[in-house]
Amino acid sequence: MTGEKALEWIGWLTGDGGLLHMTSQIVSGPIVVLTGAGISKDSGLDTFRDADGVWSKVRIEDVATAAAFARAPERVHAFYNARRQRLLSSDVAPNPAHFALVRLEEHWAHEVLVVTQNIDDLHERAGTSNLIHMHGEMLKARCESCARVTAWKDDLGLDTPCPGCKQSGAMRPDVVWFGEIPLEMDRIYQAIADCALFISIGTSGNVHPAAGFVREAREFAGAHTVELNLEPSAGHTMFHDAVLGPAAKEVPAYVDRLLDAS
Repeated sequence: MTGEKALEWIGWLTGDGGLLHMTSQIVSGPIVVLTGAGISKDSGLDTFRDADGVWSKVRIEDVATAAAFARAPERVHAFYNARRQRLLSSDVAPNPAHFALVRLEEHWAHEVLVVTQNIDDLHERAGTSNLIHMHGEMLKARCESCARVTAWKDDLGLDTPCPGCKQSGAMRPDVVWFGEIPLEMDRIYQAIADCALFISIGTSGNVHPAAGFVREAREFAGAHTVELNLEPSAGHTMFHDAVLGPAAKEVPAYVDRLLDAS
């Protein structure tokens, strides 16, 4: 049955950036997939910590904290309005990596949970159903007055009224800023505790708590851990296996091999 025997391989995977290594391992059970900005790079969205990424052009302290929003809400709104409109532009769409994870979810015999650090909606557009946006969603807005969360595709500003309480000046992107608590952490940690395979795709390994998930999976759950990335992440030593290369190429290939070996 699909998912009952997989990862029974030794050292034959290759990536554009070169193989780190692949061990022999049999995995049966639930999978947790952590995705970061690298999976959306091939869809035309900027990463954050690359040399030419978002944080090379603007300071986190100026646009991605509650203090920044209190100090200069117009600047924060302008930053997220631009990113929202970029996400909605016609040339941004899910890439083969997103679709490969849908295929994994559909054909693996056990639960596959995708936990994304991304605030884009590309996983949803591809068809992923078992999904947690731990850092919130760009296409939603939250009222700080009444806490209502609303689907949102337009620009936000100080004059934007809440659809619920009608108050202006209280609407903000429904994203988790630095210093705020990520969403659904209890569910994430329970899934990691129960998983047999932990896959990290396109994440730098620099942002906590997500950076610590691989340690939880490996040391406390006893899961097999795999990294698919353009380059080794900050936590690369915690992964049993790693393949380097673009997500749009390496994720579909990895999913194919995972399902074929089952």
